[in-house]
Amino acid sequence: MSHTTLDCIAKADIEALGIPSEVADAIYLKVAEILRDCGPASPDTWKRISKEVLRPDLPFSFHQMMYYGCYRDFGPDPPAWMPDPDAALQTNVGQLLENKGREFLGSKYKDPISSFSDLQEFSVSQPEVYWKTILGEMNVTFLVPPECMLRENSSVESNMPGGQWLPGAYVNPAKNSLNVNCKRSLNDIVIRWCDEGDDNPHVKTMTLKELREEVWLVSHALDTLSLERGSSIAIDMPMNVYSVVIYLAVVLAGHAVVSIADSFASAEISTRLKISEAKAIFTQDLIIRGEKSIPLYSRVVEAEAPLAVVIPSKGSSFSTKLREKDISWHDFLESVRNIKGEEFAAIEKPIESFTNILFSSGTTGEPKAIPWTNVTPFKAAADAWCHMDIRRGDVVAWPTNLGWMMGPWLVYASLLNGASIALYNGSPLGSGFAKFVQDAKVTMLGVIPSIVRTWKSSNCVAGYDWSAIRCFASTGEASNVDEYLWLMGRAYYKPIIEYCGGTEIGGGFVTGSLLQPQSLAAFSTPAMGCNLFILGDDGLPIPPNVPGMGELALGPLMFGSSSTLLNADHYDVYCRGMPLWNGKILRRHGDFFERTSRGYYHAHGRADDTMNLGGIKVSSIEIERICNGADSSVLETAAIGVPPPDGGPEQLVIAVVFKDSDQSTPELSQLRLSFNSAIQKKLNPLFRVSNVIPLSSLPRTATNKVMRRVLRKQFAQADQNGKL
Repeated sequence: MSHTTLDCIAKADIEALGIPSEVADAIYLKVAEILRDCGPASPDTWKRISKEVLRPDLPFSFHQMMYYGCYRDFGPDPPAWMPDPDAALQTNVGQLLENKGREFLGSKYKDPISSFSDLQEFSVSQPEVYWKTILGEMNVTFLVPPECMLRENSSVESNMPGGQWLPGAYVNPAKNSLNVNCKRSLNDIVIRWCDEGDDNPHVKTMTLKELREEVWLVSHALDTLSLERGSSIAIDMPMNVYSVVIYLAVVLAGHAVVSIADSFASAEISTRLKISEAKAIFTQDLIIRGEKSIPLYSRVVEAEAPLAVVIPSKGSSFSTKLREKDISWHDFLESVRNIKGEEFAAIEKPIESFTNILFSSGTTGEPKAIPWTNVTPFKAAADAWCHMDIRRGDVVAWPTNLGWMMGPWLVYASLLNGASIALYNGSPLGSGFAKFVQDAKVTMLGVIPSIVRTWKSSNCVAGYDWSAIRCFASTGEASNVDEYLWLMGRAYYKPIIEYCGGTEIGGGFVTGSLLQPQSLAAFSTPAMGCNLFILGDDGLPIPPNVPGMGELALGPLMFGSSSTLLNADHYDVYCRGMPLWNGKILRRHGDFFERTSRGYYHAHGRADDTMNLGGIKVSSIEIERICNGADSSVLETAAIGVPPPDGGPEQLVIAVVFKDSDQSTPELSQLRLSFNSAIQKKLNPLFRVSNVIPLSSLPRTATNKVMRRVLRKQFAQADQNGKL
């Protein structure tokens, strides 16, 4: 797309975009003033235009004219947002640096913006000091305090090659989420929510006092089930007030949550229940989405789940007949209603105890069961404290589910930092959600790129006031510059913090900051406490701060990251075969990353045989197993995630080899429908095949492994040429 430089734009060019003449005249004069002050092509020019000229009601084509015109000759990574020195001083990190910058950094300390990168390096080199400080900032309390922040481990073969965090500590993260401290009082609102299609769609609220009482009541009721302390208890529900209360109650009572996404088919539910050895499950009878009622309890029954506590959905009369061993939500709570308001004594357990079992697809077809320990919630909250600047008074929304790591992340990132969780019980893709963001006065809105793409194409957020937003955050997929320029414009150009991590990390390893210029679809910094390495063609790390592209590796000393898997060897998955750095083995992540000449990071997809569809990491083998049986004419398939030519979320492409190419084969469009039907029924209803490509054979290595990376490159090039 070619754009004219700002100094060559005439008033008529602005009018041609559909802007009335008198408005165009005022805009033209204002832009001319900015160009006189700042020149036609500088970050300061864009900063002033985004603040003083652009508004959500102006055509997006005009936003594009200004942005691309300003940066036409700038090169890669132009800053779409730049920190203000006065505002930076008021951030969590800004205040920390003003108070402790000299103590931490000595004479290197200048100011929060100039010294942010020095603080990040300090967080890696001085973990004892950094994490003690951050846990103090979040008012974390321990029954038994840790002996130290980190006990390093020099053994390369250990399942904890980096070391053990908070050794000797006893703690309960749910209790910390409910504590009264200097960040919150009992009367603070901690949850805001709205139900899709509600006749009275005002935002409902719950105070900390009310949340505590609800969580205590469910914890008391859990004790009546006579489960062994530390049991695995599944939650298969939408992300709503009930599921948040249940999540906290399970952890408060000393059990471990088993996270299951409410979109999963019964076979996937069954797999996760068996791997985790879940003793009970919380679910709903139905999921209500507008006029649709989607069965959920029946899927749980088909999965042969253990004891189920079943919650009636909004608008449901709860006529569902339960299995003999199952319990209605009403009956579950009835036996303890006489003690409502009575505090439940939190079960504080050793730091390595499991609080949550989540799942991430590997390359074997079976999902990896990744336990979160008592450390992991504090990693999630620390990322939010530092990188999204979440604090008391904030309202945090992120459309997600407890089945994915961002669900638990949202709970801890909000509550441990004194903020309020904003929950919309419905689809985030329409105007109902946009209105909720406005009415709940959301200050931090988390997204995945697929959602933003839908908002932009439907324009469903038009007319809603998102000016309360202080920042956006984005994770799950590769984002698109144009779509994220549009998103920033909906909230008067507030920054977007890109955030990339993993379930096994409990948060991010590369992200952004409100103390650094943010470039669209790019990361500006390693996360606090994280060391990043890009491996060269020789498999060894390229020198620090040198531009380059390759497979990403992580330093082993990451606070809150996993050290065990329930159904795989953790060392084999994450460490075996990785290079050493300073005598410690690096940790495998599996993405291709680029570090640019301006110091930003870009993600370039998976380096292994997994892909990212709609923010969900899934194994190629899982999809291929289903597609191979979807039609009798299919010999074999290869599932590939292909990024669109202009960037953005990966699209699922299936390469197919037929059993006999000489005989009649199905139409590719019909085969695509068959693949979609099978995948959505057996794996996930959110997945969709974009294209089916027939091949005479699949490219293979000498050891007969399918070279999906070769196919991915071929398909991406074909897509760029418009031939896919």
